[in-house]
This record gives sequence, C-alpha cells and structure tokens, in this order.
Amino acid sequence: MRDTRESRVLLLLLITISFALITVDIRGGDDSPLDATKRGAATALGPVEEGVATVVDPVGNAIEAVRESGDRHDRIAELERQNAELKQRLGSDDRNRARAAELDKILKTAGAGRYGIKGAQVIAIGAAQGLSWTVTIDAGSRDGLERDMTVLNGDGLVGRVTTVGPSTATVLLANDPEFTVGTRLEKTSELGFATGQGDRPMKVELLNGKLKVQKGDRLVTFGSRDSRPFVPGVPIGVVSSVEPVGDVTRTVYVEPYASFTRLDIVGVVVRPPRDDPRDAVLPPAPKPTPTPTVTVTVTPGAEGGAAGEAGGELDAGAGDPPVEDPAADPAAGGPAAGEDGN
Repeated sequence: MRDTRESRVLLLLLITISFALITVDIRGGDDSPLDATKRGAATALGPVEEGVATVVDPVGNAIEAVRESGDRHDRIAELERQNAELKQRLGSDDRNRARAAELDKILKTAGAGRYGIKGAQVIAIGAAQGLSWTVTIDAGSRDGLERDMTVLNGDGLVGRVTTVGPSTATVLLANDPEFTVGTRLEKTSELGFATGQGDRPMKVELLNGKLKVQKGDRLVTFGSRDSRPFVPGVPIGVVSSVEPVGDVTRTVYVEPYASFTRLDIVGVVVRPPRDDPRDAVLPPAPKPTPTPTVTVTVTPGAEGGAAGEAGGELDAGAGDPPVEDPAADPAAGGPAAGEDGN
C-alpha cells in the first residue's frame, strides 16, 4: 500500500473506530453490545488460536526451560559439591583415624627404645636416582633430618635416609637388594647381616655357622657406630625358614615386621638412645600353643582283671615249670603228713 494522503486518512479513521469500540465495550461491561460479536469471533477464531498455541507451546516451554536451566544446573552442581564434600569428610575421618593409630604405634615404639623421632608422611614412591625400593617423605633438613638416619614405623625397621632436601628426603627401604643392616638374635649376642630381597623375605647371614636357629626366632638391629645409619634394638622380623648348617655362616630367612607396600606415617630417628634397648622394643612374644593331652580312665575292676590276664601270660611265656614243695607230696620222697622226717 502506497503512502498517500488517502491511506493516512483511512488509517486514522480505523484507529478512531477501534478506540470507540473499545470505549463502548468497557463502558458496557457484561451488557456490552459487542458481546455477540466477540463470541462469534471467539467461535470462529478459537480453533485457529488452539492450533497456533499447540505449535507455539513447545517453543515457549523450551524458552522457559532455557531460562530455568541455569538455576537447575546451579542447584545440581551445589548438591554434587555438597555430596562430594561429605564423602571426602567421611573418608578423611577414617583416614585420620588410621593415621592417628599408626602414629600412636610409632610413639610407643619410640618410647620403648628411647628414640627421639621426627614424624613424616610418605608422599611418593621411587626416587630420582633410580633405586628400586625407595620412598620420599615430607620432611627434610629444615626438620633436622640428615643422611644415614634410621627410619621406622610402629611395626619395626623401615629403612635409612639416603638423600636430604630442604623439605623432603629419600628413604632406602630395608627390602632393597642394596640394603644391609647388622642384626642380633633375640636373647643372645649372636650377630649377623640382613640383606633385602625385594618382595621376598630378607636373607640373614649369621656369623656362627653352628648356631641353632629355629623358625619363629626374632631379630633386632645391632646398631652402628655413633648410631649411624642404624640405632640399636629396632625390630627387624621373624625367622621364617632356616638353611642347613653351613661351614662358616648360618643362613636364615626373615619375614620383616614392616609392610613396605603399605607405608604412610613413619618416624625418623633424629636422636639415638643413650643405652642399647636390647629386646625391649620387640612386641610381646606369641604364647606357644599348648600340646593336647589324652587322659584314659580305667575302672578298678577292669584294671585288676587286666593285670591278672597280663600276669598269666607273663608266667606262661617264661617257660619255667611250676615249683612245688617236696614236703607236701609223699610221692616226691618227702615225709607224708603226720610222719617225722627223722
């Protein structure tokens, strides 16, 4: 439609008529003269509106969903965060309890041996120098650690410090093939040397080749000069097998007390004991299993009968003829009853 004077006049006229009809409809209220017209229009246009609404509703719902999706996503993210935090808190509580128990064991071990220790946590496995059985701990020279210090936990000997940094240190574990420590057999002065064998029991060469050793015997560290790298009395392990007697040394295999695959909290001995604790740090020795005994109860009658039968068999088996009194048998040449032997 062209923008002419006539078209403008027509548009103005239509607008004026529309306002007039709206005013009449509002003033008329429920009795509006346009009700019939509106009902007719609603009847005619209702199906069209429903169809349009059916087509448009998914779009509107989608728009509304998009508007609310941000809030829903935020709520889901918040719930997931709270759930993860709760799980972490529960897990950390269990872990903290386990660590507290392990630290308590270490403190008891240190107290029994009079060791001054520095607690540390294992934070890495392996080391830059390529050693096969090492761990890294979160304590270093700032904490008073030095090279060649003994490392233990609540079970026994763990290893020795080999490299020290400002805040970390490397520990060579006792099961490493390059690890060797002097040993002493429990309750004796018999010495030896234990060597790591990876995931197998430690190999111990006892200096006394004729020494009597049996499974279950226990060993502790003998100690080094100036307690470097090993302080005395730290439990090493239990004899698990014994080789035949050798010519010069006696070889035994020892199952270590410490589990080298489950290390978490350890203690580094920064102050050695004044005196050798000997066997004081060892755990209580297991009580021997009592040997079962069998008790047989025999009634007196049965015992007497059995004794009589046994006596008869014994006499018969002896082969000796019965012994008779010559004086009691006249045929034997002895005096009969009532006769005088003179």
